[in-house]
Amino acid sequence: MELIISLISGAIGGNAAGGIMKNLSLGTLGNTVAGIVGGGLGGQILGMMGAGAMAGGGGGMDIGSIVGQVASGGVGGGVLLAVVGMIKKMMAK
Repeated sequence: MELIISLISGAIGGNAAGGIMKNLSLGTLGNTVAGIVGGGLGGQILGMMGAGAMAGGGGGMDIGSIVGQVASGGVGGGVLLAVVGMIKKMMAK
């Protein structure tokens, strides 16, 4: 369940980041895909780095765990979108 929360919040975070950083946007589908991948990676990395209790790695479904998963997924999605957007922009030059 934690992975699903990370993926969904990553998709939302990717689209939000694409809306804020229009020059790095990959379009709706690209933002969503980058967000999903980034959300999944962000949730897993934070879980491995010891933020597991906050990011849902403890396996609990309490409100703190869910909020941690949403935050890590959203941030991961936004960060990956920004990185991919910068790479795409640099390759277009």
